[in-house]
Order: sequence, then structure tokens, then C-alpha cells
Amino acid sequence: MADKYDVVVVGAGPGGYVAAIKAAQLGLSTACVEEWLDDDGKIRLGGTCLNVGCIPSKALLDSSQKFVEARDHFALHGIGINKPTMDVAAMQARKQKIVDQLTGGITGLFKHNGVTAVQGRGKVLAGCKVEVTDKDGKVSVLEAGNIVIAAGSEPVPIPPAPVDNDYIVDSTGALEFTEVPGRLGVIGAGVIGLELGSVWARLGSEVVMLEALDELLPMMDAQIAKESGKIFRKQGLDIRLSTRVTGAEVKDGKVEVKFTTADGEHVELFDKLIVSVGRRPRTEDLLATDSGVTLDERGFIYVNDYCATEAPHVYAVGDVVRGPMLAHKGMEEGVMVAERIAGKPAQLNYDCIPSVIYTHPEVAAVGKTEQELKSDGTAYKAGVFPFAASGRALAANDTDGMVKILADAETDRVLGCHIVGPSAADLVQQIVIAMEFGSSSEDLALTVFGHPTLSEAVHEAALAVHGHAIHIANRKQRK
Repeated sequence: MADKYDVVVVGAGPGGYVAAIKAAQLGLSTACVEEWLDDDGKIRLGGTCLNVGCIPSKALLDSSQKFVEARDHFALHGIGINKPTMDVAAMQARKQKIVDQLTGGITGLFKHNGVTAVQGRGKVLAGCKVEVTDKDGKVSVLEAGNIVIAAGSEPVPIPPAPVDNDYIVDSTGALEFTEVPGRLGVIGAGVIGLELGSVWARLGSEVVMLEALDELLPMMDAQIAKESGKIFRKQGLDIRLSTRVTGAEVKDGKVEVKFTTADGEHVELFDKLIVSVGRRPRTEDLLATDSGVTLDERGFIYVNDYCATEAPHVYAVGDVVRGPMLAHKGMEEGVMVAERIAGKPAQLNYDCIPSVIYTHPEVAAVGKTEQELKSDGTAYKAGVFPFAASGRALAANDTDGMVKILADAETDRVLGCHIVGPSAADLVQQIVIAMEFGSSSEDLALTVFGHPTLSEAVHEAALAVHGHAIHIANRKQRK
């Protein structure tokens, strides 16, 4: 006889484990199915984000940035040290300790909230049932009042560069290097490529980024993307746009990469090659043919605005559905779905979901870009403030970048904010809150910000929208 639950969640990544915990908190009997195993053969919660994504990459980014500060910037503060060295093994051990602590924490939260963790690969069947195949091949079936699919995503492979996770690696393998590559190739200059490339460039790799697109970060505001590119190149990243990789082969302990540009075909050698051209939804063998759940042409599960699929009582959240692949998006979708299952009128404002690239400086954004507003025909005003004019940024020797705020020309309502600079990930949250409450740029301009703080750059950008900035010369306003 099958076990029965009010809610069965498939996948224990950010969207899945949050949905499971929230459902349990709302009094619903909840099980969460997860295939991932640790080295001891026990269930491993947290999904890609905690195990081989967001968390470990940020640990390496933080360690490598501290190395750069010690090597290049301490002397400016009057701090004298011997030439710093990086113990890659110690750095990796610290990263793993953080991952273990957080994934273990989810196990504790499941126990505290009464969520049943079920090891195995889940498959959604008709009639609101989930088939589970465990590590030993044993098959069981869970009956559910409701199903939440949160199976996550996986790196996109490309035929010209088959991953062997030795010389040619994906984003997971790039987190596990045991030594700093002398010369590192990166296919793709998107979010993941920039973050991973930054880690190893800071530690001494010569990093070459091969990007097929004609522009860097096309999903970002064009002005911010252009400024970011300047900063990254100044840091030593060799970013080559309009460059298409046609082949990669390991020869004599090196990776021979073939690629084409506007001036013809080229061949270069690298010690390691990272393939980071994006991620795709993990939906293969996830759905029975009669499950009632449908996929779109790109393999994403079709859902409505409330993450409900076309099958009754079956929902999907996170990377398997439309929208940006962001852990926090999946988390909030998980909360929304759990609350709707419990009968609460929950919804999610997709216009106020921030995105961040955790380079240094960070790049963060929320809302519309300037090019989107132009394309939509929306009349707008823009305010820009550079960190070079921030007293706090100068004191910290961290002055690259700017804050840009976009507001409706008639209503003054904030439509977007784009930042490249120190603590951009945290600063953009001020605008997320402002946009959630429908604030105007004037509201921000009238708000008192502490001095000296980095957040004053947000204040000044809001003042600049109407030509009222104090600490820079204001641009002439458009009529």
C-alpha cells in the first residue's frame, strides 16, 4: 500500500526544500523526494545551489577576493605583509565545510518541521502519484493530495566540447580544481562563466573567455554591462566576444580549443577548459506520459502565474519553469505554492525579482532595463551616480562602478535599478523594497540615508533622476 501525504515535493533544492518546510508549517503532511547522495550513500539535501552552485561558488569567490586584497591592496592601507600565497586545498576544505553545514542544516529543519525526506529519483505519475526509485533500484509509490515539482536544472552540454570533468569541466568541475590552472579557457561569458573565471583569475590563472554573442551580458542594462566589461577586462579577464568554439580535444595534457572569429579560424591551448554556456531544466524521465503535465518547446514545465501545471493539484517551481534560473525565485515560488495549497491567496510579484552576478565588484539589477523601456515606448528618466564620488567607497578603496535608477517620466514610479559596484547585491534590495511598495524616485530622494555609507549612492542616483544630485554635477534633463 502506497504512503499518502498531503504534499509530495520532488526535489530538495531551494524551491523544493522551502516548499516542503512551508507546507509542513501550514499543517500539511509533507514528503520531499531527493535523488542526491553524499559520499556515505546518505540522502543529500539542498540541490545544485547548496552543493555545487550558489554556495560553494560564493565561498571560492570570497576566498579568492580576500587573496587579491592581501596581495594588491593591503599596502594602500599601510598594512605590510610578506607575499601572500594561496593554499588551494585549504580553500576547498573551507568551501566544503560551509556546504556540509548548510545541507546538514536543512536535514535538521526537515526533522524540526516534520518533513519526511525520501531518497530516490522521483517520477510524476497520473492520479497525483510519485514513483520513487531509490539507490538500490527499489521502486515505491507515494500518493499525494498535491505534488510540487522542483527538479532543478543542469549544465547545458555542447558537442564541440564534451565534458570529461578532468581537463574539460562543467560548472561543477570548475569548483573542484586542486591547483590553479596556468591557462584557463572558459566557454561562455555569462553569469557562471564570469564568476568562475574570476575565482581562478584572482589566484593567478590567465583566463580567456570565449563568448559566441556579440555583446557582454545582453540581459543586463546596456550601460551597466558596458561598464562591467571595462572593469572585468581591467582585472585581467580576456573576454572575446563573437567567438564561436568549434572543437575541443585533450592532447598531451593540454586542451586544444578551436574557434572562429570574424577574422577566421584559430587554435589555442589551455590547461583546463570550463564549459558554461547555460543551464537547462532537468525534466528528462521526470514525467510519465499520462501525467497530464506538459512541457514547452524548450523543455520547461508549463505553468500559469501561480505555478500550477495543467494537471490538477500538480505544481512546478524554480528552474524547471519559465523565468530566470534564480534560487530565490524558486524559493518564493515554493512558498507561494505551499500557501495556495493550504488555501491562502498567495501570489508573487515577478517584476520585483532581483538578479546578481557575484564578481567583484558585484553586478545587480531589478526591474526594467533602459533598452527595454525604449523598446516598450515607455517615457522614463534616468539617474546615475558613480561610486567614485562616494566617500565610503573611497575610504574602502572600492570605487569602480555606478548606481542607475530608472523612473516613469509621468508618475515618477521606480521602474528599475541597475548597479555595478561594491555591495551591489545588498544595495539593490533597497530598490526591490521600494518597487514592491510602488515608490517613486522622489520617495527615495526624500529618505534619509546614513553617512558615510555605500547606500548613499542609491540616494544620489534617485536625486539625479530629476537633476537634483548633490555630490556630482547633474546632467541636463531631457525635455
